[in-house]
Amino acid sequence: MKGLHGLIFAYDKHLGLRELTERRSPASVPFCGRYRIIDFMLSSMVNAGIDDVGIVLQGNYQSLLDHVGSGKDWDLSRKHGGLRLLPPFGANQCRGDAGFRGRMEALASVASYLENIRQDHVVLANGDMVINIPLQKVYEEHIRSGADITCVCTTKRDSCPEDATYLMVGEDNAVTSAQFNVKNPAGLRSLDIYILSKALLLQLVNDCKRTADFSFRTAVLQRMASQLKIKAYIWAGYAAKIHTLQEYYDRSMEMMDPVIRNELFPRERPVYTKEMNVSSTYVDPDGGCTNSLVADGCTIEGTVENSVLFRGVSVAKGAKVSNCILMQNVTVGEDAELSCVIADKNVRITPGCTLVASDRYPMALAKDSEV
Repeated sequence: MKGLHGLIFAYDKHLGLRELTERRSPASVPFCGRYRIIDFMLSSMVNAGIDDVGIVLQGNYQSLLDHVGSGKDWDLSRKHGGLRLLPPFGANQCRGDAGFRGRMEALASVASYLENIRQDHVVLANGDMVINIPLQKVYEEHIRSGADITCVCTTKRDSCPEDATYLMVGEDNAVTSAQFNVKNPAGLRSLDIYILSKALLLQLVNDCKRTADFSFRTAVLQRMASQLKIKAYIWAGYAAKIHTLQEYYDRSMEMMDPVIRNELFPRERPVYTKEMNVSSTYVDPDGGCTNSLVADGCTIEGTVENSVLFRGVSVAKGAKVSNCILMQNVTVGEDAELSCVIADKNVRITPGCTLVASDRYPMALAKDSEV
């Protein structure tokens, strides 16, 4: 899409994800067997024909750099444009480990990049949203409506309403007001995907920088709702922002449902990820694997059921794995038993070990640990 530029924010921190974000950002958390959460928004942009994408980073982003690389796997490795990784080089705007104080400060930190955007319009989105949305349709509706800003929203409530933005809309889905930090919200929940012109974006960044107002939802959605023509685009499909370890477990288990999985992975909008040349998965006839999502490169000699296995997972003879999420290169020793466990990359479960938790309080094992 030649008229639209993509900007993804990948600097948020969700303390509720605990062990999963000790060494990575939420956008880089592995999901659904072979993907990272950022893959969904990045792929949505690529599927919409967007050629230029910038990813705004700050702190704990080495894992994300390793994953996206040059953008080759998303066809964004180009001499002109393509994928750009944007660490906080605006030292006077950012505050080191303290993090950005809002989206407008994050944009101000990459102001020179914004000024050189080649397209007339920009889509702003978070990298920690699991969604597969036809952005070209959102853009077409934005142009048709003549809106200054189009906000993608859903009628579904968020599990953490205090962390979400809710928009009140009037006739023709015009946004009249915004609210957040409320326990009983009303209106449509914003999915934090916005389309606006480059010129307006630069104006808003400069205005917020001058007034030291760093929040997009207060400075723009609340204070300027009466001055700007803001429209809501209602998305009825699957969308999940994962705040906590429990949510991560629940959303991962949802992927066993073929209806939900097909909604997130439609044929017309494939989800791209980093390619790895690994062998096919081997399942021993004396073992077994039922109702599970299993990536390539796994070796299953024990039994696996109702679980998500990422690339390179090894389950030894006699081992039993049920209702678990085992990330890349996890090794489960002989006669070990796991239930409701989330094991991060390179975890080693020693032979005979038993780890049993509840689906209402799953157990998490940190990356590179041994149990």
